[in-house]
Amino acid sequence: MPLRNGYSINSTHADGSEDDEPLIESDAVPPQCCSTRLNLAILMFFGFSVVYGLRVNLSVAMVAMVNDTDPQPAPNSSVYKTCPLPPGTDNTSDSFRQPEGIPQYPWDSETQGWLLGAFFFGYLCTQIPGGYLSGHYGGSIFLGLGVLCTAVLTLLTPLAAQLGSGWLFALRALEGFGEGTGHGWSVPLLSMLLSVPLWAIIVTQMCSNWSYYTLLTSLPTYMNKIMHFDLKSNGFLSALPYLGAWLFATLSGVVADLLIEREVFSVTAVRKIFTLTGLLPGSACLVAVGYAGCSHILTVIFLTLTSTIGGMSASGVFINQIDIAPRYAGFLLGITNTFGTIPGVVAPIVTGYFTEDHTLAGWKKVFWVAAGINVGGALFYTIFGSGKIQPWALTEEERAEAEKKRDTSYLHMKYKGTAGTLKYQNICSIQT
Repeated sequence: MPLRNGYSINSTHADGSEDDEPLIESDAVPPQCCSTRLNLAILMFFGFSVVYGLRVNLSVAMVAMVNDTDPQPAPNSSVYKTCPLPPGTDNTSDSFRQPEGIPQYPWDSETQGWLLGAFFFGYLCTQIPGGYLSGHYGGSIFLGLGVLCTAVLTLLTPLAAQLGSGWLFALRALEGFGEGTGHGWSVPLLSMLLSVPLWAIIVTQMCSNWSYYTLLTSLPTYMNKIMHFDLKSNGFLSALPYLGAWLFATLSGVVADLLIEREVFSVTAVRKIFTLTGLLPGSACLVAVGYAGCSHILTVIFLTLTSTIGGMSASGVFINQIDIAPRYAGFLLGITNTFGTIPGVVAPIVTGYFTEDHTLAGWKKVFWVAAGINVGGALFYTIFGSGKIQPWALTEEERAEAEKKRDTSYLHMKYKGTAGTLKYQNICSIQT
């Protein structure tokens, strides 16, 4: 049941029950199959699959919508060359021919960047209100209505495109407005604004999302304009990196939980390890894409590795909200997602600016910028990130209990020495 004063993991088994033991401290073992939690996870998996499909469909459709009869620069062009077409083909062959019945629009790279980023203008506006309302009234109604509105508006995309790029921009912004209510809001705002660990999450997610949104919105264009993959191959190969990211995000979550449960590393160490492992090697692979030249194999390998390895950060900074403030995890998700969406607006526009001539040199700059921002975020989180629950995330009762346990632990250390291993709950590790 939603609480007026925010989220809580200390809900009892049932309202009014005599058993008031918190679920987090319960020894009850859920069933291996068909538990409520598993069923909810499966439903959310398919729900967010639809959400992301609605979000990125224009990125793939843009390849076929834009009028581009001459993808290669003139022979005497002073810019770096683009990749040649595959042997035995030209831009009028069946592989590259525009599908019949699909209109083409004269949008340059900059206009495409604005259109691809339009969704996130609306997405920015409803993250925090959506989380706040979900925390009070339940999230299912807002997620369902948001997805429904976005789906209906998506059906109007062809009409908006025919009316003009301005109409399509407005439509995509409205779609983002609808989807933003499906994510995470509640209170002590001033303490949150002054929380260094929270800002570590915000900054790092913004940095990581720059490369994520760059590939999400522009990868199909790169595969088409530079590598000259046909439309069918383009769709499959553009999805391949995210298949790898999904797999690694799932596996890394299992490993991270085991490391914490068995106390191999602290929560803080686990979050930083997975964040660094996901962002640094992924950045190196992203830079390597720019130097792979026209090799289709190397390009696909490096792009796939970039997102696949990056999936490991899902068990790092992207889950850190529930570590530092489990009571307000939904609200913090709304805040971090709001800031994290800013690259979704800016990155496609910057990409369009750098790649106006559709050259390897322009895309190399795109990859270098994304990788550099990624590395900056990883270093920032390493210095300022934390996995400890913050004082402002506790109730007065929890804070008093933590102080009492801290005193007990101190006396135990004083009179028992260092013999044995003291096991501390996360709540005893609050910062003072």
